[in-house]
Amino acid sequence: MFYKRVMMNNSPIFLSKPGIFCAAGESIQALWDSVVNGNQDGIKKVVAISGEEFFAARIDDNKIKNSSGRFDMRIIRIEEQALNQISDIIEITKSKYGVDRIGVCVGSCDNGTEFSLAGHREYFADGVFNNDYSIEMQGADYVATFISEKYGITGPSCAFSTACSSSAGAIIKAAEMIKAGFVDAVIAGGVDIASDTTLLGFNSLGAISDEKTNPFSQNRHGITLGEGAAFFVLTKEFLSENENEIKLLGWGESADAYHMTSPDPSGKGAESSMKKALDMSFLHPSDIDYINMHGTGTKFNDSMEAKAINIVFGDNKVPVSTTKAITGHTLGASASLELAICYEALVKNKGKNNNIELPLQVWDGEQDANLPELNIIDGRNKSIKKEIKTCLSNSFAFGGANASLVIGF
Repeated sequence: MFYKRVMMNNSPIFLSKPGIFCAAGESIQALWDSVVNGNQDGIKKVVAISGEEFFAARIDDNKIKNSSGRFDMRIIRIEEQALNQISDIIEITKSKYGVDRIGVCVGSCDNGTEFSLAGHREYFADGVFNNDYSIEMQGADYVATFISEKYGITGPSCAFSTACSSSAGAIIKAAEMIKAGFVDAVIAGGVDIASDTTLLGFNSLGAISDEKTNPFSQNRHGITLGEGAAFFVLTKEFLSENENEIKLLGWGESADAYHMTSPDPSGKGAESSMKKALDMSFLHPSDIDYINMHGTGTKFNDSMEAKAINIVFGDNKVPVSTTKAITGHTLGASASLELAICYEALVKNKGKNNNIELPLQVWDGEQDANLPELNIIDGRNKSIKKEIKTCLSNSFAFGGANASLVIGF
């Protein structure tokens, strides 16, 4: 019944400018400068609690300000610095619709790790938790609850944790709630941190590269983790105060259920999510002007995504790149962060038929011969002469939780 209500409402969903904060840039303009110039300065060596060293895109501590949250922890500090960039749009939306007609949807995988590690160390040593520790700060809901509390929002508040596709799921649910008439606007996006727990966990899976990630290369060895936040305000109508009339045109989701951590190697799940997103957008593959790939740099994920893109787009050599070699893999925040990059690709190239700028893929250029050839934007191919009107962003997570988003003018 809910799905039918959503599908019956064909009105568009509008995206506000994004608020972002990550190691590759502290604003959307700074992030854009990094991705079009291939700037990897945000990725540095870090030392985990175990003493092991990893490349990771962690935000410098001196750039992170204390938050106004009840639990002032790293993930909330990063989240708030992204949100502050769109607070003007949030306040306009509150005035227009009322706080009870606005929802919150946030994707994230980490919550309060730095407090939980310290708290449990003290508990194991002394038999009691310290006074600063509360189990609530580890609740998956707090990244969403914080936004509701910060802005006085009383509409639905939802948290999503489907690994790398978490914030795509949050954005999709936000759009569905608007289309269903439950709310008129939603603050949606994602936030995650490159905590020691995350670094050591992925390392135990053998997924972390011992050098900066090298996606789609025959020499790739795994991911480089990162942290950050990206948020939008989704609305049922275009607000004149927004700078650009960019719409969420469609989305697709699928579930492989193939393996707990490995995607279906055939790429069928990724293929399905992209086809669904195109169908919902009433677009053909030839209508897509740029794809921001999931592109983690792992053997199986890159392989299945290349196969899926080749199946869906065939001879339409759409420009593609993955930006994770610049931002790091920001896990639950990655889908919203990469959608923000797509948003800026539309803005920066509006009305252009030449001098097109698209995010560069930083890699060694030695494409895996076992993969279908892709039109990877890496600085060697600067002959794009087609106006960028639509972008597709892919997010393919553990367990085959796949999501694709299409935005455009």
